[in-house]
Amino acid sequence: MSAMSPAVVCIIGKKKSGKTTTAVGLVRELVARGYRVMSAKHGHAFEFDAEGTDSYRHRHEGGAHRVVMAGPVLVAVMGGWGEGGEPSLEELVPRYLDDADVVVAEGFKTSSFPKIEVFRRATHDEAFYGKEPDRDATYLALLTDVQDFRAHVPVMDVDDPRRFVALADLVEAALLAARQRELES
Repeated sequence: MSAMSPAVVCIIGKKKSGKTTTAVGLVRELVARGYRVMSAKHGHAFEFDAEGTDSYRHRHEGGAHRVVMAGPVLVAVMGGWGEGGEPSLEELVPRYLDDADVVVAEGFKTSSFPKIEVFRRATHDEAFYGKEPDRDATYLALLTDVQDFRAHVPVMDVDDPRRFVALADLVEAALLAARQRELES
């Protein structure tokens, strides 16, 4: 168990921008550097338990609010959030991911955690960056196919094969180094 909360970075962007590719590449690079990495993915509609499975029966026939499937290798939590609705990433991390060194979250653009935006002009007219100064202040980097994009953070080519190394360097410098210093003090 970590002595403190994990570092968290959100990969944000619009549909078909390359968020998943970026999240997976960053996770892979951080794992290769020896970090215990966990991830969170924001989705709008998905279903894990299939009709006829034990978890489905517990939930849909028995009426369990939430089901935890646990085995020697995997764990999954299925169910609804209840009256309070969907919890924020700030609530999900300590509840489910607190033993990570770093959490790479895909989506969660309204969270307070640092962000990396993936923006492709080829698929969308405008980036999120530049719309809300408070949110812009949380950015670590921006990946884009717009060559002259201006931002207060590093702007990288969204297709550069070295982008995951560069992003991991940023995450280490901005988030993990500070976390390590706190652990040592």
